[in-house]
Amino acid sequence: MRKIWLLGLTLASLGTVLWFNMRSLPTPIATVAVSPAKPIRYEQRTLPEGIANILFIPANSRFLVTAALSEKVSTVEEFAEKYKAIAIFNAGFFDPANQKTTSYVIIQGKLVADPKQNDRLVNNPNLKPYLGKILNRTEFRRYVCGQNVKYDITLHNESAPPGCQLADAIGAGPRLLPKLTLVEEGFVDNASKRDALGSNQRNARTAVGITDDGSVVLVMVSEKPSVGANSGISLPALADLMKNLGVKKAMNLDGGSSSSLYYKGKTFYGKIDLERNFIKRPVKSVLVVQEN
Repeated sequence: MRKIWLLGLTLASLGTVLWFNMRSLPTPIATVAVSPAKPIRYEQRTLPEGIANILFIPANSRFLVTAALSEKVSTVEEFAEKYKAIAIFNAGFFDPANQKTTSYVIIQGKLVADPKQNDRLVNNPNLKPYLGKILNRTEFRRYVCGQNVKYDITLHNESAPPGCQLADAIGAGPRLLPKLTLVEEGFVDNASKRDALGSNQRNARTAVGITDDGSVVLVMVSEKPSVGANSGISLPALADLMKNLGVKKAMNLDGGSSSSLYYKGKTFYGKIDLERNFIKRPVKSVLVVQEN
């Protein structure tokens, strides 16, 4: 009987020790399933008269689309090297003669490029009838709304949504979707037959769009060397292309010889010369794709 009693006492003591040891162990941490990172997707499409380079930046991903400006002008490769970017797309309009902007650029909430400071723009007698429209053209914007990032395409004079701060903006135009606003933004005057962008002609073009879920789609359509100078894409056709890519809001960026992009070590240019070689032209402002 004494042996049984001692055995019971030993087991009880062991249980007490185990109980105290278990209490000293850290509380297990719950495992949270993390969804896989959404990647950037690049694709190239051959069009009847051009070549479309398309970049899809998913919403709520680790990638940001921001604005950048060069003091003078720089190539997209130079921008990429400076900002360690994944991708660079040419963006706002500028005057090659004085290298000054003709589009608004806002970076980190600060106006860094103001077309009203460009004398060749504001004092041009041929542009005075359209100046009010020129200074209120469409721009691509990045907002910071609390902990979230939101992109939008809207006119320059539009206010930021409630609860959001304007972080970056680059102007160009016209708006492509939901409708083409060539007249409203002073690019086209049907009465005088003015068409500043040759909107119905094929040319190298660049555009940016936003889908319903907030993803950003960047497109650069280059001319086709096999076709020659009469290639590329018109603005109405560019709007249709953006729509077919699932874009709901879209705007045109600077085009022609400015059309260019850099993506993961490769550079693509849009305009060809008389010998059908691509033209490498520096630009004033760009859209930068970086990891956040």
